[in-house]
Amino acid sequence: MLLAVETANDPQRVCVLGLGYVGLPTAAIMAVNGFDVTGVDLRSDVVEAINTGRLPLQEVGLKRVLQAAINSGRLRARQTPSPADLFVIAVPTPVRDDHTPDLSYVEQGAQSIVPHLARGNLVVLESTVPPGTTDGMLTRILSGSGLTPKEDFFVAHCPERVLPGRILAELVENDRVIGGIDEESGRRAAKVYRRIAEGKVFVTSAITAELVKLVENAYRDVNVAFANEIARVSREWGVDGSEVVRLANRHPRVSILRPGPGVGGHCIPVDPWFLIQTSPDLAHLMRAAREVNDAMPVWVADRAASALADIPDPKISVWGVAYKGNVDDARETPALKVIEALEARGIRFSLADPHVTRFPHPISTVDESVAGADCILLLTDHDEFTRLDPASVVGKMRTRIVFDTRDCLNAHRWREAGFRVIPL
Repeated sequence: MLLAVETANDPQRVCVLGLGYVGLPTAAIMAVNGFDVTGVDLRSDVVEAINTGRLPLQEVGLKRVLQAAINSGRLRARQTPSPADLFVIAVPTPVRDDHTPDLSYVEQGAQSIVPHLARGNLVVLESTVPPGTTDGMLTRILSGSGLTPKEDFFVAHCPERVLPGRILAELVENDRVIGGIDEESGRRAAKVYRRIAEGKVFVTSAITAELVKLVENAYRDVNVAFANEIARVSREWGVDGSEVVRLANRHPRVSILRPGPGVGGHCIPVDPWFLIQTSPDLAHLMRAAREVNDAMPVWVADRAASALADIPDPKISVWGVAYKGNVDDARETPALKVIEALEARGIRFSLADPHVTRFPHPISTVDESVAGADCILLLTDHDEFTRLDPASVVGKMRTRIVFDTRDCLNAHRWREAGFRVIPL
């Protein structure tokens, strides 16, 4: 990663609000590329960890870059914003129980900037938001400083487009879409991101950039929903839906994603609702996809319960609560809904996950989890699970059943070990 050449006209002082899965890597990369960065997070434990060079989250390669940023003296963390040339807002934007967008973190972040906003400042919103937020709510709040947008200060939306487990690489390598509230805002923001990104930078309007991010994740949600419907239809005909998808993808113009136990993470199960709620009379397909994917955890729990119907007081060993393999991210994980459905059916369970440490239910080791179990329910395709020798757990279980919802285990090997293997 090359150090960018500084110029007198470029922003040098950066204040990044939100030091989570996107904000912290962004702050670290900016610091090692020559910016003087202050990272802001309300959580005192996160601030303390960063300032002492400890990693508050699990992400490939981040520890090395964070250490380099701290050692350079260009990155420090605190709980309140400070004056800067560039403010980057990278806070969560969840949905409420009624699926309406919760923009309270963006509002709080913007309001915390107002006392520090100065002429010539640039504010970039990286958080995913409904269309119209950047040039609407955000700009209105910032105008409370008494300064005039597009004249005294500039605002742009640059949505993150990264995948946990590859965040650092994708922050640098992926193309970026910059949406300015006016041409000058877009130009200034693009200049900043060209200092840290190797991918191409495309400048457009703020609303277009907001829609681009939402459409990207809605597309993936619809694709996964299609795969999950294939899995359910295939089961009606007694065949493996994953095999149907694999063979259908041999066609040069077909690219179906894998079916699974549901959709998790902070993006795909959340972002489509921003479009559905703002265009309820138009987003019919996206709403249907959300309904299909939201129903999968209960469907998985029903199938697991059916497999254990003849076993008295059954116990399930749940493997994986992270929303995807090889990360510690359990935000919006379908595993939690599966577990709640198992509880509702009175089925005992224990959990094993080598990456996740914070979860509403206790997490144990694989050996502890499988003790006396009747079924392994694999919900997350961690490498630790795919590499595991079935012979190492077979003697600890009461009944030999494995339900692989991720199609990641070697089914032949598990059958040879005496397991009944159930595909999704």
